Amino acid sequence: MNGVRQLIVDRWDTAREALRQRHLRQALYDAGEVVMADVLVNLHGVEHRDRRRLENRLFRRDTHEHYERVLFPPIVASTLGPHAESGRAELVGLSHQVMMNLAATTAGVDRPRGTAEETDRLYRAMMQFIEGATLAHHRGDRSVVRDRVALALEEFDAEFVAPSVQRRLELIAGLESGRVDESDLPMDVLTTLLRNADDLHLADDVVLRETCFYLLAGAHTSATAFVRTFDHLVSTTDGSDARERARHDDLFLQRCVHETVRLQPSSPIALRRATERVELADGQVVETGDEVTIDLVAANRDPRIFGDDADRFDPDRELPDGIPRWGLSFGSGAHACIGQDLAAGGPPDDGRDRADHLVGLVAVALRSLLDLGARPDPDRPPVIDPDSARGYWSEYPVVLDRPEHLSEHRPAT
Repeated sequence: MNGVRQLIVDRWDTAREALRQRHLRQALYDAGEVVMADVLVNLHGVEHRDRRRLENRLFRRDTHEHYERVLFPPIVASTLGPHAESGRAELVGLSHQVMMNLAATTAGVDRPRGTAEETDRLYRAMMQFIEGATLAHHRGDRSVVRDRVALALEEFDAEFVAPSVQRRLELIAGLESGRVDESDLPMDVLTTLLRNADDLHLADDVVLRETCFYLLAGAHTSATAFVRTFDHLVSTTDGSDARERARHDDLFLQRCVHETVRLQPSSPIALRRATERVELADGQVVETGDEVTIDLVAANRDPRIFGDDADRFDPDRELPDGIPRWGLSFGSGAHACIGQDLAAGGPPDDGRDRADHLVGLVAVALRSLLDLGARPDPDRPPVIDPDSARGYWSEYPVVLDRPEHLSEHRPAT
């Protein structure tokens, strides 16, 4: 490979340092550039800093609170409603749909028709984008997937993004002329990018991919954590008790999400490429151009940090001070996940009263599912996707035993 070396780090301290090392740039999504080229997660240095500072404004606590307490509960209820009536659901598709509905709002993807058919087209496009972004882990013919994703991106732009851009440009023009107020502009990624496109020197195709990235990332990682946390809850030796405890104790439910994310990061590795010579904490020397694979699964199960039972699902695990319950799954340093608190809530020990604590959107959706008495379908066992190296479920059928418990606005406790 032209002298490029592949180094691996799997200890907690070295992995955390490597994620924070400014001379190691993101390389995980290079294979998925069809949808990931020049998006936030792939930027480096000053370019990353400037766009991150801009988009950070959308991820403040007041915004998180509005999403978790106002916007999200009705979305969960309306998505779960038909399944509650039928008494059955398939969690992989359901979780992506419910998270997509919120991610579309965050990204700035309008759905003016509001029809089931329109939502279905958006869902199918998003699933194509997820496949494109994770091409590095695809076991089949990547060129076929790449061509299919490129076509889906063109269709997505024509139906969803281009009209959404036009609506926002008209509002921005109205703001500049005094015809509309600041409050009339949507608080979303697309609006933010359009208002700052000249300063950031963003081409139209970059705006398209950035919007696409927020849609797929906001939906996919949360949907994956949703299904995996449910599986952990029903697979523990006291599965029934764990589900009931999680249903009535939001902090425990949030810890279940965090423990799941620690054990099963959305991506099992992080990949970095050296822009300068670097010496890592374990003594390994990385030369310019070398690639460093950060084994997040191994680092998150380092027994020196998480105990001799680090491989076991234990939401009540005692941890050393300063160690996040989710391990390194949300990254660390400048590239830490921008939507982490929105998806998984703030640290349980953030000093706030329990009533003010935000548990994150994954826990909110899981709580509603548990209220419905969800349990694995005894006649249809879950199936792992054979085409993915990430260990995703392709199907997870469940039975819903308490449809009368569907509620649109159950507050956090």
